[in-house]
Amino acid sequence: MKPTLCLNILLLLFLLFSCSSEPGKIMSPNQSVFGEKQNLLYVADETANRIYILNTAEAIPIKQIELKTKPGGLALSPDETKLYVTLSASEGELLEIDLTSLKVTRRLKVGHTPMSPVVTPDGKTLFFCNRFANTVVKVNLSDFSVEQTASADREPVSLACVPGADLLLVANHLPSGSAKEKYHSAKVSVFDASSTRKIKEIDLPNGSNGLNKITISPDQKFAYVTHVLGRYNVPTNQVERGWINTNALSIIDVAEQRYLCTVMLDDLDLGAANPYDVECSKDGNSLFVSHAGTDELSIIDRKALHIRIEHVADGSQPTLFATSLDEIHNDLSFLQNIRNRIDLHAVGARGIALGADKIYVSMYFSGSLAEVAIAKPAEVVSLSLGKQAEATEERLGEMYFNDARLCKQYWQSCTSCHQGDARVDGLNWDLLNDGIGNPKNTKSMLLAHATPPAMVTGIRSSASVAVIAGVEHILFTRQPREITDAIDAYLTSLKPVASPYLVNGKLSEAAQRGEKVFEKARCLHCHSGANFTNLESFDVGEGSGADEGRKFDTPSLIEVWRTAPYLYDGKAKTIKEVLTTYNINQKHGQTADLTEQELSDLEEYCLSL
Repeated sequence: MKPTLCLNILLLLFLLFSCSSEPGKIMSPNQSVFGEKQNLLYVADETANRIYILNTAEAIPIKQIELKTKPGGLALSPDETKLYVTLSASEGELLEIDLTSLKVTRRLKVGHTPMSPVVTPDGKTLFFCNRFANTVVKVNLSDFSVEQTASADREPVSLACVPGADLLLVANHLPSGSAKEKYHSAKVSVFDASSTRKIKEIDLPNGSNGLNKITISPDQKFAYVTHVLGRYNVPTNQVERGWINTNALSIIDVAEQRYLCTVMLDDLDLGAANPYDVECSKDGNSLFVSHAGTDELSIIDRKALHIRIEHVADGSQPTLFATSLDEIHNDLSFLQNIRNRIDLHAVGARGIALGADKIYVSMYFSGSLAEVAIAKPAEVVSLSLGKQAEATEERLGEMYFNDARLCKQYWQSCTSCHQGDARVDGLNWDLLNDGIGNPKNTKSMLLAHATPPAMVTGIRSSASVAVIAGVEHILFTRQPREITDAIDAYLTSLKPVASPYLVNGKLSEAAQRGEKVFEKARCLHCHSGANFTNLESFDVGEGSGADEGRKFDTPSLIEVWRTAPYLYDGKAKTIKEVLTTYNINQKHGQTADLTEQELSDLEEYCLSL
């Protein structure tokens, strides 16, 4: 089916879900958790700011819990009498909800964007990630207090508990460090659960980014994590066979705390873009992966998968392409005959919940759940959560931005490179709009329409022009103008997230001092106005090779705290490196005579914007 025709069919389905005779809210179910004792499904809705409770036998919502902001994660107590909810805000909270009264019985302020709560089997402890504070938090449930906090890597988004080994495994969304390093990959952090002490970092294959979910097998032998694998070392002159991005499931040996291998979730000529959630069946026989870019569910024969991996490891039966464990992630045929791809017939596949004999997938843009019977997976049933409000242009644009059907062969969506609500992936890409052999770091789309021109070199006159060019030259299709206009509307609607460096929403004392240093160092000469850019281009002396002497667009400093690494080629790991190591010619501010304290204060101010 042609991408445009497929999109139009999906849009029709989406609008059918959206139309209502009565006003309502846009509903965006993102994840859910299943309670076995009463066969109830608890569903978190990110835009309606509520929890739905569904009776799975009757497949209808029976109750709902209103929240003051969006829920970022759900966890049930072992006895299923309490529901724990993290509220994803800059001043996030952990809620304990009594499931008899449906009232919040305890609440705890916990930090910036808490998510992925996990309750230990004894019901005494809860762990979660603070995504933008880059921490893992341990909560004592007896007195509902924070017991310990530990640093993770960059944007921890998913946590899995291994009770038998007293371990926590944490998936970090993005790679940290310089994009110029030979090896640049997001990591899985391993913690000792008792002390919440980080034990080690496990690297995934070079180019791994966009980690979303990590889960543990029932026998606690293996962990599985979903992510995108960016093939950033080659120019983006084609997309076939995953030339730019492939979509992956990485496997970690839990006992040895080491990376085992990565398998591709794509087929040879059909991508399975943006893997989101992964769950393992209770009997350990199957793995279930949701694909947010293609709205599918992959069902993988887990036992057959590991037998195949073992054969590659011992050389007894290597596949055509994977002659070693290190080569499996280059074999697009590795899952052939042991994986089934299920079309969910709705839009926005996200979180998975496992019932007794069914799989429930939250369909973010359709405002519904896809119910898949394990015995008959092809028979997908849509479960409505209620009346959906009519979709705005911004909402449609968000859907298109996340939809890999805009891409030839479905390999990637816009969000594959602009991870985390149209921000960054931390990688350098060799786009062909300004030559070849001169890769540049991915830019955030926040304020792109308000700060022309677009692209690092200003090669596009506006973000609207860049959107059209991106669809054609990165997704390799042409789409109707209403689609690119909707994407423009979505990107224009993006709002900054408050910096984790703020204290009670205000500049810290160090940042207040840094604001004065910002003026003293003449940073305002380029980074001026409400968006901290004068909209001009300068040769700042950082270009090399084909980019030597090139002028670069002055970037906005809004939300610079979440867009590392820095400079056009991502070589600077920190803002301080921009101000010192890569500021020999004093074109990134007059910083040569600043004291160490002034430099630290200046960095604090920039990171607070």
